[in-house]
Amino acid sequence: MEDKQLAFYYNDYVGKRIIKEQYSMEKMSLAARIKAELTSYNGKMGIYIDDFKGNTIEIDADETFETASTIKTFILIDLYQQVHDGIKSLDDRLVYTEENKIDGSGVLQSLNYGVEMDVRSFATLMIIVSDNIATNIMIDYLGINHINETIKKWGFENTILHNKIDFDKYDRLGTTTPRDYGKAFTMLHERTLISREACEEMIEIFKKQHYNSMLTKDFPQYYMSGDDSFASDDELISVASKSGSMNACRNDGGLVITPFGEYVIVLFNKEFYDKLYYPEHDATFYGARVSRLVLDQYLALMGDIKK
Repeated sequence: MEDKQLAFYYNDYVGKRIIKEQYSMEKMSLAARIKAELTSYNGKMGIYIDDFKGNTIEIDADETFETASTIKTFILIDLYQQVHDGIKSLDDRLVYTEENKIDGSGVLQSLNYGVEMDVRSFATLMIIVSDNIATNIMIDYLGINHINETIKKWGFENTILHNKIDFDKYDRLGTTTPRDYGKAFTMLHERTLISREACEEMIEIFKKQHYNSMLTKDFPQYYMSGDDSFASDDELISVASKSGSMNACRNDGGLVITPFGEYVIVLFNKEFYDKLYYPEHDATFYGARVSRLVLDQYLALMGDIKK
C-alpha cells in the first residue's frame, strides 16, 4: 500500500476518533449530565449556574416563574437601598398588628398581636424562617412601588412584586426568572449591590436561612455546620440562599461557599403534577441531585464547573 493511502487511512481514523471523543465529552459535560438527571422529572426546572470564572449553565434561564418566597430577597434589597438612601432605618420600631395576620411560614402567627421589634429583626425573620407576617409588615413599611422601583433600578428587568401575601385575594405573589435571581446573588458576591457593607450584611442574613433543603439535601454533612457534625471546628461548605414554595412552584437559589471559592446556583420549578408539600417532593428530590452534581464538579475541579 502506498504511503499516501496509508496516510489517508491514518488521518481518517484519527479524525473519527477525535470527533468521537469530542462527542463523548459533550455528552458527559456537566450541562448534559444535568439534563440527563432531569429526564424522568415530571416538572420543569429553570436553572442558572455561574462559577464566576466565565462558566455558566443556563437551562430555561429566561423563562418566567412564580417567585413564592424568593421575592423576599428583593424586598430585603429594597430595605437596604432605602437605608442607604437615608429614607429608612434598621433601628425603626415596627409592630405586629391584626391587619397583617396571615397563615403560612414563620413564627409570628403563633404570637400575640402587639409584638414590637426593630426593622432589622422583622427583616431577618422574613428571610431566615420566611415569615409571611414579617414580610407583609416589611411591604407596608417599604411600599410595593418603591420595592419595584429598586428592582428595576438594579437591572432585574423580569422581576416584579405583584401583591402582599394574601392567599384568599391573590393567586400570585411575584414573578422572576432564574437569570434575574442569579444576578441578585452574583451582585451580592461581587459586593456591587448598593454598597459593600450592605452586601455583607445581607449575605450574613441569607447564611442563616433555615429552608435550603433543595440546595443542600444531598450535600456531605461532614463539611457543613450542624449539632451532630464531628468533622472539625471548621465549616468548609456553607450556603447563603433564599427558597420559596407555593402550589405552583418550588424554588431555591443563592451562593454556595467552599474553600475553592463561591458559585451561584438557582433552581426554579413549575408544571409538576404534585401540589403537596413534603421533603421528597420531586422538585426537591431532583433539585438536590442537580445541586450535588454541581458541587461535586466544582470541588473536583477545585473552583470551576467546566473541564
